[in-house]
Amino acid sequence: TGFLGKHLTPQLKSLGHEVYICNTKTANLKDLQNLKEYFAGAKFDYIFHLAAVTKAGDYCLKHPGNQWLENQLINTNILTYWADCQPRAKMICMGTSCSYAPAMPMKEENYLLGEPEPSLHTYAMTKRMLLLGLQAIQKEFGLKWLYFIPSTLYGPGFELDDNHFIFDFIRNCYNAKNKKEKFVVWGDGEQRRELIYVNDAVDAMIKLLPEENQVFNLGSGQDYTINEFAKMVCKCYNYDESLIEHDLTKYVGVKEKKIDTTKVVSRIPQEEFLKTSLESGLLRSVNYFIEEMKK
Repeated sequence: TGFLGKHLTPQLKSLGHEVYICNTKTANLKDLQNLKEYFAGAKFDYIFHLAAVTKAGDYCLKHPGNQWLENQLINTNILTYWADCQPRAKMICMGTSCSYAPAMPMKEENYLLGEPEPSLHTYAMTKRMLLLGLQAIQKEFGLKWLYFIPSTLYGPGFELDDNHFIFDFIRNCYNAKNKKEKFVVWGDGEQRRELIYVNDAVDAMIKLLPEENQVFNLGSGQDYTINEFAKMVCKCYNYDESLIEHDLTKYVGVKEKKIDTTKVVSRIPQEEFLKTSLESGLLRSVNYFIEEMKK
C-alpha cells in the first residue's frame, strides 16, 4: 500500500492475478509468527517485497541505528517466511541506487562493490544484504528471485508529505504560488538526479517476471540537474522560476546519480516500457497534488 505498491497492484489484477495485499496494519513484518499466521493456507506464485524503513533528505544521516535494526529485521523475516512457507514462489525485491559506490559506474555487476555514500551507508548496506540473502537462499535451497534497482520513482498517488526531492518541489512550488511561501532548493542545485515514472517501472518489472535470479536497474537513462527539475516543476504551475532560492547550508547527498540501463534494455526495447515523457509525468504528478489539496 505504499507508493510503488499502489501502482503495481492494479496492474497485476488487470492481468488476472489474485493479489493479497500486506502492510504493517495487517501483517506485522517485524513479527515472523504473525506473518506466517496471516497468510496461513495461501500458496503464492510471486511475492513482492516492497517494504523499507527510510525517508529522503537527511533521514539516513540522522537515523542509521533505527534503519539497520528495522530493515534487517523486516528483510530477515520476509526471506525466512519465503524459505519456510512459500518455496515455490518467486521473490521479487527492491534495491536502491543508494547502494552503488559513487566512484563506480552504476552497473548491476558493481552493486556489491566499493563503499556507498557515507551519509546513506547503513540503509545502502541493508539493501545489499537483502540481495546477498536472496543469493544465499538460492544457493542452498534452489529458490527463485528477482532484484530491481530503480532510479527515483515519481508519478501521481504519492503521500502528500513524501519528501523525495521531486515531491518536495511539487509541494513547495504549490505553496510558493498559492501561499506566498519561498521555493527553496537545497544546495547550489547542480547535483544530478534521474527519475523514472512509476507505471513505466511497474511495466518493466512485470515484463521481466519470467527472468530468474537476476538483478536489473530500472531507469530512464536520462539525468538532469536539481535546478532543471525545479524549473520543470515551475513550468507546470506557471510559476516564475527566477523566484527560486538556494540554501547552501543544506544536505545535498551525492553529486551525481544515474544508473546504467543497458541490461534492462537488452531484455525489453526501451520504447516498450519508457512510455511516459518527463514533461507529461510531472504534469500528472502536479495535477494529482493540486486535486488532493482541493480535498
